Amino acid sequence: MKSEYQKFTLAETLSKEQLDFFDEYGFIHFKNFINPETVKLIIRASQEVQNNWIENDVKTVHGVPIKYGVDLDGSSIVQRFAFINKHHPVLAEFLLDPRFKTLLDLIGPQARVGVDEKDGMVFNHYVNGPNSKFTQMGWHVDGLRDIFYGQKLNPMLNVGIHLSNLSPQSGGLRIIPGTHKQGLYNLLFRKTHFLDNKPDSDELALTPKAGDLTVHDGRLWHRVAKSSVVGEESRRRVIYIPIISGKYVPKNEDSPTLFYQRFAGLVK
Repeated sequence: MKSEYQKFTLAETLSKEQLDFFDEYGFIHFKNFINPETVKLIIRASQEVQNNWIENDVKTVHGVPIKYGVDLDGSSIVQRFAFINKHHPVLAEFLLDPRFKTLLDLIGPQARVGVDEKDGMVFNHYVNGPNSKFTQMGWHVDGLRDIFYGQKLNPMLNVGIHLSNLSPQSGGLRIIPGTHKQGLYNLLFRKTHFLDNKPDSDELALTPKAGDLTVHDGRLWHRVAKSSVVGEESRRRVIYIPIISGKYVPKNEDSPTLFYQRFAGLVK
């Protein structure tokens, strides 16, 4: 497993070097996207939403199942929030950051931030403890979800805002660089979606610091590795925001749960 790669700084426009890097490898890592104070503010907002959802026993948001778990002290926590931007003003305002629009150039002028599409702003909270239920996620390709929406496979990006400091031992995002250029057969069958957690000899461990931003192409094979450490040191939080193209398909409180989302409990 490799963990060394080039990192960049996000400005008002993307440089040719940045565009070329993304085109070749299917991902890019920007340092210091937000400051430590903003990281704390976002985490605090997520905790407020969590308390509300636990108190009101929220099962789904816009049809997307909410994943609950157990913290190290035995208390209940939300481990995967969907559309959390719809449930706190701090997170709604965060999506107005103009730098997100800079990233649209990685797809083209038809791209948009998926504020109310897909799963909206997703907030993942991983912790590796004796009762943890959400410690990893198997290999998958994000863009394949378009098929479940009855659409063609459209260009998309998954933008991660990292709220924890990670090392390769901390687990976290693993990608196979360059697989965004694979053919349809490998996109569908190179691995068993979500069920295969095995390391790949070509995988790269992304090692962001709190406040960093990463982007990966929706056709890129990736997984979330389980932390090799346990306890508080294993805790990691990350936001994912979709940048999408194609037909506009917003969700609302009447949206159904999609077939593949019913298997979310398989993710351990």
